[in-house]
Amino acid sequence: MASYLPDDVPLPAPPTEKLSKNAMKKQLKGNKKDKKVKPQWGDGNDKKKEKKAPPPKAPEFVNRTPKGEKKDLSKIPMADAYHPKAVEAAWQDWWEASGYYSCDPALAEGKSDDEKFVMVIPPPNVTGSLHLGHALTAAVEDTLTRWHRMKGHATLYVPGTDHAGIATQSVVEKMLMKESKQTRHDLGREKFVEKVWEWKNEYGNRITTQLRSLGSSVDWSRERFTMDDMCSKAVLEAFNRFHESGLLYRDMRLGNWSCALKSAISDIEVDYIELEGRTYLEVKSHPGNKDDPKGRYEFGTMTSFAYPIEDSDEVLIVATTRLETMLGDTAVAIHPEDPRYTHLHGKFVIHPFNGRKIPIIQDSELVDMTFGTGAVKITPAHDPNDYECGKRHNLEFITVLAADGAINENGSEFQGMMRYDARIAVEKALDAKGLYKGKEPNKMRLGLCSRSGDILEPMITPQWYMNCDNMAKRAADSVRNGELKIVPEEHEKTWFQWLDNSRDWCVSRQLWWGHQIPAWFVTKKSEEGMSKLDMAHNDRWIVARSEADAMEKACKLLGCSADEVNLERDEDVLDTWFSSGLFPFSVMGWPENTEDFKAFYPTSLLETGCDILFFWVARMVMMGLQLTDILPFKTVYLHAMVRDKEGRKMSKSLGNVIDPLEVIHGCTLESLISKLEAGNLPPKEVVKAKKDQEADFPDGIPECGSDALRFGLLAYTVQGKDVNLDIKRVVGYRQFCNKLWNATRFALQFVSDFNPTPTLLNDLMSSGKMAIRDRFMISRLMACCESVNGCFDAYKFGDAQQASYSYWLDDLCDVYLEMIKPVVYDKSEENNNSRWAAQATLWIALEAGLRILHPMMPFVSEELWQRMPGRGTLGADEPVSIMVTKYPECNSAFRDTKVEESMDAVMKVVKACRQLRQSYNIANKVLTHFYVKIENGAAEDAVKSQVDDIKTLGKAETVVVNPDESTIPKSHGIVIIDDQTTVLMDLTGLVDFGVEITKLEKSLKKTMPSLTQLEKKMAAPGYEKVNDDIKALNADKLDGLKKKVADIEAAIENYTNLSKLEKK
Repeated sequence: MASYLPDDVPLPAPPTEKLSKNAMKKQLKGNKKDKKVKPQWGDGNDKKKEKKAPPPKAPEFVNRTPKGEKKDLSKIPMADAYHPKAVEAAWQDWWEASGYYSCDPALAEGKSDDEKFVMVIPPPNVTGSLHLGHALTAAVEDTLTRWHRMKGHATLYVPGTDHAGIATQSVVEKMLMKESKQTRHDLGREKFVEKVWEWKNEYGNRITTQLRSLGSSVDWSRERFTMDDMCSKAVLEAFNRFHESGLLYRDMRLGNWSCALKSAISDIEVDYIELEGRTYLEVKSHPGNKDDPKGRYEFGTMTSFAYPIEDSDEVLIVATTRLETMLGDTAVAIHPEDPRYTHLHGKFVIHPFNGRKIPIIQDSELVDMTFGTGAVKITPAHDPNDYECGKRHNLEFITVLAADGAINENGSEFQGMMRYDARIAVEKALDAKGLYKGKEPNKMRLGLCSRSGDILEPMITPQWYMNCDNMAKRAADSVRNGELKIVPEEHEKTWFQWLDNSRDWCVSRQLWWGHQIPAWFVTKKSEEGMSKLDMAHNDRWIVARSEADAMEKACKLLGCSADEVNLERDEDVLDTWFSSGLFPFSVMGWPENTEDFKAFYPTSLLETGCDILFFWVARMVMMGLQLTDILPFKTVYLHAMVRDKEGRKMSKSLGNVIDPLEVIHGCTLESLISKLEAGNLPPKEVVKAKKDQEADFPDGIPECGSDALRFGLLAYTVQGKDVNLDIKRVVGYRQFCNKLWNATRFALQFVSDFNPTPTLLNDLMSSGKMAIRDRFMISRLMACCESVNGCFDAYKFGDAQQASYSYWLDDLCDVYLEMIKPVVYDKSEENNNSRWAAQATLWIALEAGLRILHPMMPFVSEELWQRMPGRGTLGADEPVSIMVTKYPECNSAFRDTKVEESMDAVMKVVKACRQLRQSYNIANKVLTHFYVKIENGAAEDAVKSQVDDIKTLGKAETVVVNPDESTIPKSHGIVIIDDQTTVLMDLTGLVDFGVEITKLEKSLKKTMPSLTQLEKKMAAPGYEKVNDDIKALNADKLDGLKKKVADIEAAIENYTNLSKLEKK
């Protein structure tokens, strides 16, 4: 980008190194293979330039604007360069205090879907802080929100946080143990929950701080927490309605059990790892395997052992990957048609540790008689397939594990051992009895708890379940029939895969923090020994909206008075996703028919990451349809998963999570490295990651500001693909902010004496004073408006970002600002009309360009917009903030494609002029003479009509179009643009060809030995055995050296010919 100050005005020293426009574009595109650069021959001055002293560091900014008041820019001179901390200060507080984020339900009610925009934030866990994945969510959502608000729609963006049952309870339990060496059981449930609320109130606001720093325009007056009174009321009502409709029930079933959490978890909260064979894994809940140097436990093996057959010397050999479960075996199954075991029908085996008689059963559904021994041990309480077999044969269900994974009282002498210690002990005990038959590696899949990382156990426990069949069908059909749109469409396959194969949802969790299940076990005081765990008494569970309601129902059920009744509330809580699934309507006051519910439900859009499509999105749709009979939103937009630059998931354990505030405010290298050391990376990975950090950020992450972060993240939004986020690229957009600041600062000098009007655009277009360059600029503005609006409407945020970026750098800064310099500087009377048109066009281009940027870059756009001349003079309807202005739209009448084509022809000539000057190292202060040969037609007319603009941009003394051949100097440089256009530059007296030839010959002399040596090396005997990667590197190097030599030789020949011509 060219200089934005007149030639006689010195450029201010920036606080940070500035990049050229091309250099900045390369940085923003990321690291690519370096292009082979044509050698630069220099200017003949070999003296080393003295290093300039670094510019003085800007004084630390202090925000002196009282909280909630508008920043008074009349008292704050415009800085020489962009400083994000100073620019972003005060605006967020003022926007909030001004009520711009709220929406009156009376205004929204009755409006069509096209006239309002409502969205709820995906509530982040209250335990944590936002990472860059959340920042991408915030950037996308707030961009849409601000855009709709500027379009005049009734707009509401509702914030909130999730109580995150498992995560929050875990955090507080760890804190409690660290501070007072107490467990939650030491405190008791009531006191522990009080502690959690204390923690939430003290530490749970970090996320709101981050969202404010990001500029999210959420309505803070409507902020919700999934366990606040409003959301809790919705949860209570939803549970009761589901139960009353017969969808919610209590049952004893086999399910996933996390021994670390001591809680059931649902099927979709299970992560799987594939084991190819014998594998040793660390198990944190265990004391450590004494037989392994690192204390790890063995997995991925199949262990065989023998069961003695009753009253016989014969044994029946079975195999298992989970040997400890044999303590709960209640049958051995064989195939009824297996001739090897016909004689065992009706027989029993004897359990070697407790003497229990175990029946030998026939089961053709479970047993494959060609696999192994054809005999299968059956543990109905600890295996899904065995569970079904147990139900078919009415077997006994014996649970051998306690809640924490230790062997319980059914485990004979192994009671009290942790499950994998028991596995080792059982193997040794079997071996001692002569029943151990060996162990083989075995491929298998281990299920892990996605919450704790613990290896899961199938366990039979009483839980609350929700039948999702009909709800899932309605949710799937809503997408099939087009009522609900999923963007990108490729995620529909996942949607149908989950919902067409839905299972009943286990909604209960064995935690203390969360929504306690509103169910009571009722008995008469005279009844003793009635267990709530006994499914025979399942009818004694009452679901109610309050304890008083439960008492009334209990009295009716038992046929007695209240003083004869015992009520015992279920200690379990609901799955966190239950309350999250109600979020779109619970935040609006449901089940009450509130003003907000009537005005803002259903919402317009649900925007979130594709990783929680089923966890959260599908459940919101299912629960919304069931409870309100309305889809909770019309469209689901799923952004890509944010990964680090190497494609790894952002994870604290990997040390690659970056806090948005670290990018906004900057952070030191020491801070980044300390995070790595605090993670769970292996030592080798830590060393590698440290090197990467030191290479990428030797001075830490520089202060970038929220606008640069948002704008950079939006550039990554390629639909349907994972985002491999390179922070260095995001940091590059800090440079764009600086360019934007400097360009606007310079441009404001051009309009300092200009007085805009409320109808300026129409006044300009009807004035008859516009030059081609002015019409071009307005046309490009209209094109940008059309493109950005279309991209936002189609959720193509990366394309919208690029369109606005290109408008500012390519159209406004590179072309128009440079073209109008001589026009604006000329204050002669005869130039008044041209000067006014240029100033009006520039004011419009700047002001509308800032409005285009505002949804993506709210802070810097507001700051620069407020500094535009004419603020406060544009009538009673003039907005006081950019965020409540009208978003620019394309007026097709002002779009002029012919002018754009004309300018394209002119810019090709300008580019050729610049290329010629650069090729011959012409100093900026030296103006040159150009000759343009061009075919007759529109292109010729365009070039002739804009000769003055070509002179301005091409730094020309003269530009002659289609000159007489005899007038063209023999000593000239030439660029052939295409078969119709050629540009020539007079070189007479501009270049000392002898000096240039000497320098080139010197360079050639230095280059040839390197080329010769490499050719000799590659031709040497045995080179064919060299590593392919090294061969490829050498081949690339050889190509580069050959090209360099060819370029030097061509330049010598060119200069020799030009020297001869000049001497004639």
